[in-house]
Amino acid sequence: MAEPGPRAPAAAAVPAASSGPPVMIVSALSKQFGGLRAVSEVSLELYVGQVHVVIGPNGAGKTTLINMLSGDLPASGGQIRLGDRDITRLSSDRVSRLGVGRSYQKTNIFPSFTVLENCRLAAQSRAPHPWRVFRRAHDYPDTLALAKKAVAMAELDGREQRIASALSHGEQRQLEIAMSLATDPTVLLLDEPLAGMGAEESARMVQLINKLKAGHAILLVEHDMDAVFAVADVLTVMVEGRVLASGSPAQIRANPQVQHAYLGAEHDHG
Repeated sequence: MAEPGPRAPAAAAVPAASSGPPVMIVSALSKQFGGLRAVSEVSLELYVGQVHVVIGPNGAGKTTLINMLSGDLPASGGQIRLGDRDITRLSSDRVSRLGVGRSYQKTNIFPSFTVLENCRLAAQSRAPHPWRVFRRAHDYPDTLALAKKAVAMAELDGREQRIASALSHGEQRQLEIAMSLATDPTVLLLDEPLAGMGAEESARMVQLINKLKAGHAILLVEHDMDAVFAVADVLTVMVEGRVLASGSPAQIRANPQVQHAYLGAEHDHG
């Protein structure tokens, strides 16, 4: 593969759908694993009302980037700001409490619990006081209300008492997003939420993501290109840990470097 050209500007033009200043600013973020530079000086901005999609071939550094943004992996260099706060060195639980929710490539739920119980446990992680697992849910009305709201936002109404393991694959992915929503985030980091889905489930997830951006800044890593172009307001293309290009979907489609490095070539999960 040809060496990537000059990095794109830190952020593309803000689409009209977004509102206000960026809620997350990522500046020259890097991650080194021994002699391997998995992510190299990546910069981007996230806005409420905007879906910012990160694409790239296998090994481009996309999941490593999300892991740093969520606090699951410490950065080797650069900075992450959430509003006016530097969160670069904070742990994942503190990042979550400040308003960053995420999903994972592999579904991460409590399979033997109900949909509502999964969301209630997620909501409880934001509570400022100790909580006893075996007390009745109704003893925590605020937490229960947040959990029910998350279930509805994730379009799982009517399934509150279903055991999570009995849900379809697509519904389990919706549940994982519901659990993120139950933490009341401003930023949603979604790592391949359409993985393993059929056409009908994928269309439902695309619809859900488009709905959720009204109240959230969303960063999405995805390899389903039909879905990518159905939801993206801004696209950032990564190759070998670096930003190759960033801009609107139309700009990315027309970019010859992107066509050569990614869109015109076979791609898979990253």
